[in-house]
Amino acid sequence: MEQDIQEVLYSREYLEGIVEKLGRRISEDYRGKDLLMVSILKGSVVFMADLMRAITIPCSIDFMSVSSYGSGTKTSGVVKIIKDLDINLEGRDLLLVEDILDSGMTLHYIRDMLSQRHPNSIRICTLFDKPERRSVDITADYFGAVVPDAFIVGYGLDYDEKYRNLPYVGILKPEVYEK
Repeated sequence: MEQDIQEVLYSREYLEGIVEKLGRRISEDYRGKDLLMVSILKGSVVFMADLMRAITIPCSIDFMSVSSYGSGTKTSGVVKIIKDLDINLEGRDLLLVEDILDSGMTLHYIRDMLSQRHPNSIRICTLFDKPERRSVDITADYFGAVVPDAFIVGYGLDYDEKYRNLPYVGILKPEVYEK
């Protein structure tokens, strides 16, 4: 795997710092609220695990599995719900936790769908923001870092279901995904 990485963007230590800072902000903002963190699988699972440990207030968690990429590098534009939430959302304060916000189509669809279930609020927390790729009007309420328009992997982010287990985030060499 290491030989497929062109450049390391964020070290394990840098990612830990991002997560701690986000955890403090979320803990402050949601104090006294009924926080439900919703991990958008599979990419956000590593980030979600670390983030929930960095949050110092009571919270619940649930998971959604959606697909809009397949094995490619660009979104198909069609969002397919593979696993829906198990928890009733009425009156809850939702925090959608995502690995990366790029085109925004998936999160836009999910946010609109979940808003029909009458939560108190819906906010978005993404580890990485890639605003130059945005194709819909959506922004993150919390984000760790703005990333360049490059194909990044590691810390949950994948290419064709590989590289998620790298402890850092790096740029994948183009020859790997342009085959």
